[in-house]
Amino acid sequence: MALLTILDETAAGSILGRLEIEIAQEMLTVRELIARRVHDAVAAYNARQTGLFQGLVQPTESERALNGYRLRPAKLIDAEQQVYRALEAFQNNGFFLLVNDRQAESLDEEVWLGAGATASFVKLTPLVGG
Repeated sequence: MALLTILDETAAGSILGRLEIEIAQEMLTVRELIARRVHDAVAAYNARQTGLFQGLVQPTESERALNGYRLRPAKLIDAEQQVYRALEAFQNNGFFLLVNDRQAESLDEEVWLGAGATASFVKLTPLVGG
């Protein structure tokens, strides 16, 4: 079982967060990788339910905060809803996924995640004012 380090980055290359997940198989689809990343982040937040949720996409009924999202009042996040929103964001260029320094193009694309593999989720900042 390999340990995959996932980085959340800005388009400028600043690292917003780091998450490590265990991967049982070396090949996954982009869809499966995004789902694993979202499920692990939601599980970590739901276990503590305090502070900021540092997930891939903003949960419903939350507000943006520096380096994350704040839920008021703190409550459990629905992992399946977050996976759906993340997959939709990927398809609408809400973020880019780089696996082994190569941009993933589609949800059904298979990527290699064996020893030494890297995955970076590059979050894009929406333009203000149109």
